[in-house]
Amino acid sequence: MSRRSNAASRCDHCRLHLSLCICAMIPRIETRTRLVLVVHRSEYIKTTNTGRLAAACLVNSEVLVRGHEDAPTAPIYIPPGSMGVVLFPADDAVPLVELAPSLTSAGQSITLVVPDGNWRQASKVRSRVPGLSVLPCVMLPAGVPSVYRLRTESHPAGLSTLEAIARAMGILEGREVEEGLERPFQAMVERTLWSRGSVSAQEVAGGIPPGTQRHDPLSGFRLGRA
Repeated sequence: MSRRSNAASRCDHCRLHLSLCICAMIPRIETRTRLVLVVHRSEYIKTTNTGRLAAACLVNSEVLVRGHEDAPTAPIYIPPGSMGVVLFPADDAVPLVELAPSLTSAGQSITLVVPDGNWRQASKVRSRVPGLSVLPCVMLPAGVPSVYRLRTESHPAGLSTLEAIARAMGILEGREVEEGLERPFQAMVERTLWSRGSVSAQEVAGGIPPGTQRHDPLSGFRLGRA
């Protein structure tokens, strides 16, 4: 049984195995900054996707699924009085830390458009989604390495989508919002690693619910208790 074929044993919202569900840990964070997550359809169904989790944490957010061959992607809506920016390190990207102060002083809000997918999919978003080609790209400053260990990262300084959103929100909204996003992310990563047998229960922040059994991600069979 593949990971995708055992969907009945996973939570419909956080996509973790039901016994490891983190939905109770997901906050509802109010922000002035609006998040628009533009996720490729093949990425949206992955159980290791982190963009959905970020959107679930942020009240002022929207998820736009693209890449359907029979349906063109709808244009991005930028509300009046808000400046739209695309979070992607393109050649013409402006450091977000330099742009944010000028917008704050002018009383202008930001619509943060974040591509979600592999590097190739994300790099095509500006040309594939109507209205994005005219928006400026912004990039994050260098920071601590990613703690996302659920996939192999092709770029040495690469971050998961949630980590990138959290750091951007830290610049725009403050450290408290950044930490609010990081906490459920840490639980998601560590519980998934535990379910694969990669870490012990003692290495999982907050521990593992009593009696929870590991799940082999390839076979779907339970491997033993915590």
